[in-house]
Amino acid sequence: QVQVVESGGGLVQPGGSLRLSCVASGISFRLYNMGWYRQAPGKQRELVAGFTGGGSTIYADSVKGRFTISRDNAKNTLYLQMNSLKPEDTAVYFCNGRSQILFSWGQGTQVTVSS
Repeated sequence: QVQVVESGGGLVQPGGSLRLSCVASGISFRLYNMGWYRQAPGKQRELVAGFTGGGSTIYADSVKGRFTISRDNAKNTLYLQMNSLKPEDTAVYFCNGRSQILFSWGQGTQVTVSS
């Protein structure tokens, strides 16, 4: 059974930074193209960053240049470094497969950007 735990969210002022982590058991992240998603209140969940084949990365236009996805295969952990945060980045952030949903959604981690 796959279990994932997202963490690292919090309250941050505009312009601040956070690093999110996603740790999993029951699945090996290195075998899949993983991604980070977010869901803001009243909006659909959207992909914000992900790995493509060959280790390349893709980003939503709204976060390009500010967010960086990375992974540590030895720790089976996915990261999302978020810089220059904006109020519109406020959402619950989740990890899952980028090209396909691999497991039930975790609890996510809340990111709130506000002064």
